[in-house]
Amino acid sequence: MSPTSPKSERTVLTGARVVLPDGVAEHATLTVEGPLIAANADGQAPTLDLTGHWIVPGFVDMHVHGGGGASFSAGTAEEALKVIGTHRRHGTTTMVASTVTGELGDLAQQAGALSELVEQGELAGIHFEGPFISPGRCGAHDPALLRDPDPAEVRKLVDAARGTARMVTLAPELPGGMHSVRMLADSGVVAAVGHTDSTYEATVEAVEAGATVATHLFNAMPALGHRAPGPVAALLEDERVTVELINDGTHLHPAALELAFHRAGAGRVAFITDAMGAAGMGDGRYPLGPLEVEVRDGVARLTEGGSIAGSTLTLDAAFRRAVTVDGIAVEEAVRALSANPARLLGVGDRTGSLEEGKYADLVVLDEAFEVAGVMRRGEWALRPDVR
Repeated sequence: MSPTSPKSERTVLTGARVVLPDGVAEHATLTVEGPLIAANADGQAPTLDLTGHWIVPGFVDMHVHGGGGASFSAGTAEEALKVIGTHRRHGTTTMVASTVTGELGDLAQQAGALSELVEQGELAGIHFEGPFISPGRCGAHDPALLRDPDPAEVRKLVDAARGTARMVTLAPELPGGMHSVRMLADSGVVAAVGHTDSTYEATVEAVEAGATVATHLFNAMPALGHRAPGPVAALLEDERVTVELINDGTHLHPAALELAFHRAGAGRVAFITDAMGAAGMGDGRYPLGPLEVEVRDGVARLTEGGSIAGSTLTLDAAFRRAVTVDGIAVEEAVRALSANPARLLGVGDRTGSLEEGKYADLVVLDEAFEVAGVMRRGEWALRPDVR
């Protein structure tokens, strides 16, 4: 039986403001049949009246390490499913599992375990953040475990993911960096520039070699300078590059976020969480790979050195801040949270926008942009409490 046959379960959502690829539809109807969005039919009876709510595409997080007290770096399905469940309740219906710098053997083991969840459809792929990054910009990565991006070692790590590696963050100025960027691009894996001391010129070269993502732009890279513009200017100016932004009010000053959003445009921004295990939890101490992090007032920092260590962000909070604090139009925020990362990850034909034939991945938001419901592939992960 096909997912859109007459016997498939049908859900009809009515009355909400629905964010579609071509704009906002007021008092709209959205029909779900099985796991997919179906064509609306005249006279179909509503299943849920969502008047006073928004319906937006499910959020897509292409850079997340943990949540709910768990971490992808643990390398177990149990921990990974806890991370997935935590973020799903906050509207993330598609996510990539990001690892943290570790020994190559440990990262290969983690990749093997996580690849099974990709094959099962729980994850959209694996992102290796480190160990091929600059010691001077390592942030919350253990400097003792960093190494140059030798293409053979990068290839070995990608191969350990059994075809599920989607992105590798590296510092292109390191020995082997440019060759690794080319190898990744030729292999269909996204090469991301991040945790880098790269110059403007070297970053331009990396983009020419095939790099297409700026890993959490501004963070863990040289600041924008008027004589030495560094990687920020190079990554912002090139139309081939998607820039990640952590919109939690801690990682970026609002003016920096506005600058990036204005320069790159709504079509080249991807809001990410870069979340570690404390996302969805309270203050306290949490592991981040081999390091320990203390969270105070929602801000995660290494217990040794005090560097910011990822975030406790969830994408619903990033969306809410974008539209209520940063003044970004709802339609543009939706592109940054859903369509853009989905396209970059190669799943834009299946998710990332509310269109007939795509997965019914959606988030129901109330008038204050708080999550009221989450549907993934036609099933409620969080059902709206409406009559």
